[in-house]
Amino acid sequence: MPDLPTAQDASEAAQFTECWDAVLSYADLCTAGTAAAPTLAREAFARGLRQVRDAEAVTRRAPGRRTARLPRIPLLLTAVRDTAADWEATGRGHDLDPDLRLWLNSPQAGRHTGRRALALRALRDLQEADAELLWLAEVETLPLRALARRFGLDPAAAAEELDHVRVLFRDRCRRAHLDAPLDIECRRYAHLLDAVTRRPGIDTPDDLSRHLAVCPDCAEAVACLRLHGGTLPAALAGGVLGWGGLAYLERRRRAVEVRAGASQAEQPAEPDRTRRTRGGLLAAAGVVSLLALAVTLIPLGSDGDTAGARTADPGRRQAADALPAPTATSATPTPTTGAPHHPPATGTTPTAPSATAAHPSRTASPTGPENPDPEPQGTATATGTAAGPGTAAPAACTVHYSITNQWPDGFQAAVTVTTADALTDWHVDWSFRDGQRITQMWNAQATQSGPHVTADAADFDRTVSAGGTLSFGFLATWTDRNTHPYGFTLNGRACATR
Repeated sequence: MPDLPTAQDASEAAQFTECWDAVLSYADLCTAGTAAAPTLAREAFARGLRQVRDAEAVTRRAPGRRTARLPRIPLLLTAVRDTAADWEATGRGHDLDPDLRLWLNSPQAGRHTGRRALALRALRDLQEADAELLWLAEVETLPLRALARRFGLDPAAAAEELDHVRVLFRDRCRRAHLDAPLDIECRRYAHLLDAVTRRPGIDTPDDLSRHLAVCPDCAEAVACLRLHGGTLPAALAGGVLGWGGLAYLERRRRAVEVRAGASQAEQPAEPDRTRRTRGGLLAAAGVVSLLALAVTLIPLGSDGDTAGARTADPGRRQAADALPAPTATSATPTPTTGAPHHPPATGTTPTAPSATAAHPSRTASPTGPENPDPEPQGTATATGTAAGPGTAAPAACTVHYSITNQWPDGFQAAVTVTTADALTDWHVDWSFRDGQRITQMWNAQATQSGPHVTADAADFDRTVSAGGTLSFGFLATWTDRNTHPYGFTLNGRACATR
């Protein structure tokens, strides 16, 4: 196992500690087991540090010459990915994560090893101090006070400088996108992308939305150009690292939270009187919360009132998932397994689907004779609008699924959903038949458990008007067969396919 390089001075030694933590975290993602992670991290650290020192030597020999290179941490992280590629090429790939090995042998790897990813080019084009500030703030998620201390600024000046650097990064991304060899359709949408992403609250035209679902280059440009909506960290991590960028981003956020919790634990204990006062206030707040919960569980005058109360705020679906199911008798009984279901009486409104039933990825996988998922299925109430005997409930949405490109071990697909109702948030669920695995998704956030997939709305594309469409695309792997998925639902309601 190679040894870590020796620090040249105290400043470099301090940077070693910070950089090593990041390198080891990404190396752990890239390897199949924890035993191989330190070896990969050490080899990559030595490799990346040689690149850093070589670039600094060039700068010292020619002070007026600026070399385009990444800041220290992202440069070391790309060294981890490049070292993993060497392992795969020299017969040591069995120590790597299987999904990483698939990615290394796919066309997607060339976008990052060839420096063609948009965020990677824009970050290299910034001044090194600006690029370091942007990476530490957006990807390493360092608090503003820590950034201010690191760069010798007060917090207000650090916030102002960070906003300025974000604008510079957006400008570099826009120029890099326009300078790229775009086809005719992408060139036609290039200026529209700039206008749509410049300010928050601007709706994306339907034709542009459909184009973004099938064009990963333009979808990547949208994520880099949009400074609002929280897409910039994912665009940076995914653009620089390629494989595992989002997982690394989540790890760094958790690491910052753990360090913040540890620092709070080291704070001096509160005086007894302060603790007693705060405990009394918390107890009073708990009593008020219990009373409010009891009031909400009291059956109202009619089933229609109950349904309206449950669906008044669809934005609380995630909060409702965390609550235990109430044991009080509901105004509308839920049909038990095996019991006949009777339509509601005239003049009443059927109970809206519960929050847990609205998200099958949290409670149950799609049911039906074609479902290959062996996980427990659970019990869920019926979704959709109730219909009378002998009539089918109208579909809440229509899905168009298409494979736009395919190669021996992977493919690119686009999903377009037309909704009958206006949406303020959405998630689309489906199940694969043949073991396909999603590796990258744009215009939505993918979560996969076995064959079941959930695509959650991106922060910039949550609102859809009645009769409107939502679109997203993804890359995935396949073996043997690549048949279309089944069981599409929108917010828990079944969709028709075409």
